[in-house]
Amino acid sequence: MAEPMKIRASMAGDTADIKCLMNHVMETGLRKDPKTGSTVPAHHITNVMVTVGGKTVMDAQWGGGISKNPYLAMKVKGAHKGDKVVVNWVDNTGDKNTAETTIG
Repeated sequence: MAEPMKIRASMAGDTADIKCLMNHVMETGLRKDPKTGSTVPAHHITNVMVTVGGKTVMDAQWGGGISKNPYLAMKVKGAHKGDKVVVNWVDNTGDKNTAETTIG
């Protein structure tokens, strides 16, 4: 089970400011365990989707090059106060996580 994400969204003029901290190990599959010498298996987010008010504003494909506990921040024009923001991710093991908030 994935750890919960922290998400915030606020309006600044006509632009929504969205910030999300995703808790994930983001293993590349290239690092070796110092105790055993064996390779640590890859475990990273492969797809991130963000919707605002039911419309997809970002659909990104990620790989092992993203750091542990990725932080995503974006500005979205055309959003309105009260719109629902939903952030979803899927990783290479099939694990999924979703966080949502309302633009304040």
